[in-house]
Amino acid sequence: MHICHVNLASGFSGGERQTLTLIKQQLAMGYQLTVVANPKSPFADEIRALEQCQLVLCKHYTRSHQRSITADCDVVHVHEGRAIYWALLQRLIHGVPYIVTRRIDNPLKRKWLSQLAYTRASTLVGLSSEIVRQITLRHPQANVATIPSSPVQYPVSNTDVDAIKAQFANKFLVIQAANMYAHKGFDVTIGAAKELEKHSPQVHICLLGDGKARAELEKQAQGLGNISFMGKQSAMGNWFAAADLLVHPSYSEGLGSVILEAMATGLPAVGTKAGGIPDIINHETNGYLIPSGDQGEITYAQISVNPLIPASTICSK
Repeated sequence: MHICHVNLASGFSGGERQTLTLIKQQLAMGYQLTVVANPKSPFADEIRALEQCQLVLCKHYTRSHQRSITADCDVVHVHEGRAIYWALLQRLIHGVPYIVTRRIDNPLKRKWLSQLAYTRASTLVGLSSEIVRQITLRHPQANVATIPSSPVQYPVSNTDVDAIKAQFANKFLVIQAANMYAHKGFDVTIGAAKELEKHSPQVHICLLGDGKARAELEKQAQGLGNISFMGKQSAMGNWFAAADLLVHPSYSEGLGSVILEAMATGLPAVGTKAGGIPDIINHETNGYLIPSGDQGEITYAQISVNPLIPASTICSK
């Protein structure tokens, strides 16, 4: 089978990592692949390094619509974003079918071009039950499938893991890893840190990520000694190995791929009852589920899984 993957994002975040994981798996299975990517994105560099893929550089969805790009392709696959319009145009011009994978749980746009792109897709894929629900609300007649992400596997450097552990020696190390947007719930984590500093000094929280909300979050955390802003990380495997707990208190979330990645390494996780997170976490079986925005619940969850804190100090919820 010959598949054309299209990702026109200029950055490199969850969607790009998931697409790259899928591409590597398909190459291992013997698929023939063409990849259309933004030349400004690190994603294009990652594809170039694979060598087995035919790489087509494309700055905008209105460009690079030669018949030759998909002449031998059975299907085009896109991860939402502007790429859906590239796939739509390629189908209208050359008749190549396409599949859309949606990663976010927001309501679908009512813009005519977006609706046309979804209507003309052969199949729509949602990464969680909540995403599928949102898709079917707008496109009830569409062919929709639920296919969760596969966890990205990161390399681990024992030297770097030891360095992280030494930096936070004798601490119960909690991490939150995400782009710093308002819906990711970093404010909830900071609120929990304020409570934890009073009665659980053994807990230290590292916020891994960057984004437009960072400056405001740093103001909220001013004066706290039990929380550190570590910036965006490329070697997440080291943090998963060094940490004792992952928290992911999003207000909305398509799936929560970082939770899958953490669980794959054996790291326990606390997440909210938002979006697709309940598809991953079975409460008190493989993690903790808490209400969105409830800093009291996330504080309790961190204490209750912390072996450094005597059981007698844990307050009832």
